[in-house]
Amino acid sequence: MTRCLSLFLLTLFVAGCGGPTILGGSPNVTVVSSEGLPEPTRVDQLSSNRPYLIGPFDKLKIDVFGIEDLTKEVQIDASGRLSFPLIGVVEASGLTPDELGNELEKRLQGRYVRNPQVTVNLEETVSQVITVDGQVVQPGLYPVIGRMTLMRAVATAGGTAEFAKLNDVVIFRNVNGKQLAGLYNLKAIRRGAYSDPEVFANDIVVVGDSQARRFFRDIIQASPLITTPLIILFRQ
Repeated sequence: MTRCLSLFLLTLFVAGCGGPTILGGSPNVTVVSSEGLPEPTRVDQLSSNRPYLIGPFDKLKIDVFGIEDLTKEVQIDASGRLSFPLIGVVEASGLTPDELGNELEKRLQGRYVRNPQVTVNLEETVSQVITVDGQVVQPGLYPVIGRMTLMRAVATAGGTAEFAKLNDVVIFRNVNGKQLAGLYNLKAIRRGAYSDPEVFANDIVVVGDSQARRFFRDIIQASPLITTPLIILFRQ
């Protein structure tokens, strides 16, 4: 047993120093680095191939051409609705800005404005969010405001729960179409053993015992004190 454990730890060490190494014989998971997760590209952070769908608390600027009194900034409420002069409440959640503009034009048409031309632009969005899951006080989606690090993300979620395993923290990230996972030791970061890694929109942070981190149980059991980031690549 001791010999197997030593061989496994040696595999992890070599993976951090050399080229990619297959984990557990699986062709789908590879250790690619021990230097920390690479930053996502702009394409990774912005899903340009998908239209943006308006959601609760988004702030919009609605411009009705030629009618200054109907040009205003509005915020979507928690139920996904907005209130607009003359036409009242409009269901906006799930629509694209263009679709919302078309809906406003239809409602203004005829009764209020002869040929309305409505433009809807996003002023502020909560689409840039991270997911914090596992053993934190308040798991959920949180907006990325300015520069956010792993410790700040956990703090935003209310901090770690009572039975959180601080040496078992996973960050999932997509970079250039590849799914990566970084294993971090929050306790070591707090001690200053290595820097607090930055997190980005669309990252998933998992603290402690959860379905996601059970995938890494063999790594975590073999190396209970992760003192440097261990980065995993998922092959499609």
